Amino acid sequence: MSGQSHHHRSSLSISLLLPLIGLLTLCGLSASCTFPPQPPFQPLPNGPAVSELLTRAQRGEADAQNQLGIHYSESQGLSQNYQEAKYWFKKAADQGHAGAQVNLGTLYSLGQGAPFSDPMALFWFQKAAEQRNALAFAKLGMMYERGRGVSQNLVEAHMWYNLSAAYGEKRAAESRNAVAKLMTAEQVAEAEARAKKWTPARR
Repeated sequence: MSGQSHHHRSSLSISLLLPLIGLLTLCGLSASCTFPPQPPFQPLPNGPAVSELLTRAQRGEADAQNQLGIHYSESQGLSQNYQEAKYWFKKAADQGHAGAQVNLGTLYSLGQGAPFSDPMALFWFQKAAEQRNALAFAKLGMMYERGRGVSQNLVEAHMWYNLSAAYGEKRAAESRNAVAKLMTAEQVAEAEARAKKWTPARR
């Protein structure tokens, strides 16, 4: 009986240590990690994925850097930290990762982890749009629709929303249709013609 009790205590001690070891490993890989983190670290459902992601991101893998930024910005397995999110999005964006460019632009457009800046948001959305990123098209549509960082232009907004919908962003079709209701038939025709002719700018 005492042997079973001792075995139970040992197993319990090990089970309590494992999360701590994982947390220490994670902190060792992130210079900004404080101990204990606030709010408490919540591991992802698939176990050591965050720790592995940190390792890959620090090796310079753009996709891992973007994913890590998402984890920080959306509090997925890591404490929400927009500064860290911006750091990793920028790393990936500088390598030409379209998704990270959109995510970085979004932080600038919201003033989260970065100074609020429509021009910077526009810059990164345009970078991603040059790679035919559907979400970037939609973000540009929003910028032109609302006159953020650019003069309001519903023809441009319609064009970008139209491109976004064509590349698979379903919500963009709703935005395009809403904008079309505020436009003349001639403006809609012009926007549709522009969308058909659009090609990425040559570098």
